[in-house]
Amino acid sequence: MTTVTSSDEAVLRPPALPHRWTRARVAGYFLVGLWLAFFIGLAIYLYGAWNIGLIETYGPKYWSGLKTTLTLVAISFLLGMIISIPVAIAGLSKNRFARRLSGGYVYFFRGTPLLAQVFLIYYGLGSFRPQLQDLGLWGFFRDAWSCAILAFTLNTAAYQAVILRGAIKSVSTGQWEAASALGLSKRVTFWKIILPQALIVALRPYGNELILLLKGSAIVAIITIYDLMGETRRAYAQTFDFQTYLWAAVIYFVIVELIRNLWDWIERRLTRHLIR
Repeated sequence: MTTVTSSDEAVLRPPALPHRWTRARVAGYFLVGLWLAFFIGLAIYLYGAWNIGLIETYGPKYWSGLKTTLTLVAISFLLGMIISIPVAIAGLSKNRFARRLSGGYVYFFRGTPLLAQVFLIYYGLGSFRPQLQDLGLWGFFRDAWSCAILAFTLNTAAYQAVILRGAIKSVSTGQWEAASALGLSKRVTFWKIILPQALIVALRPYGNELILLLKGSAIVAIITIYDLMGETRRAYAQTFDFQTYLWAAVIYFVIVELIRNLWDWIERRLTRHLIR
């Protein structure tokens, strides 16, 4: 009987077939080609429609609006992260009242549009001026910036609470049992063992929420805050040049890409000990 060695098997094995051009593969290349054509066309249009006078006049205003947008998003996101922790804990509590209170808060702010929430806080609470003056809160609620910070903070806190609650539940119950066996209290276990692990799990959803908050921040222009979109609307009202909106879209796109890449880097740094 003739034996076949591994080298003979390599010789006898038929050559690998090239990748087949399935419908899904063709459709994928077609869509990628469309996106490339779109971006190339946009770049050609912006190059041809380049107006140095427009950039010199409205460039500083765009920069001012961008700083306003980033400040609004950063403050709201950080405050929302702080508020989301007790909301998430309440949602996991054995106390029925705390669970329902947390669930009602999350249900309202996730179930209604952010624009409606901004209007309710800025215009709605403004109708209670005498009561707010008696409480000494009118100075806060008459300011569009303060109302925008409050609305965005409460909105993102609801989404972050759901993210954090799911991340906490994903941590193995064995962690609690091991900590209890070592004599650690539940409070110490949560803050020093469970929460750090949950935050790593929640890191990617947090990045998505930050990007959504950045794109949603454009609505504050409606309540007289001159963020990036507010300055864009003002520039268009004075020039009627559609290029003003294209530049705003490009700026938003660049900022989103910077956040995405920065978040990828942060995730790699924080999870490098998990990679084998």
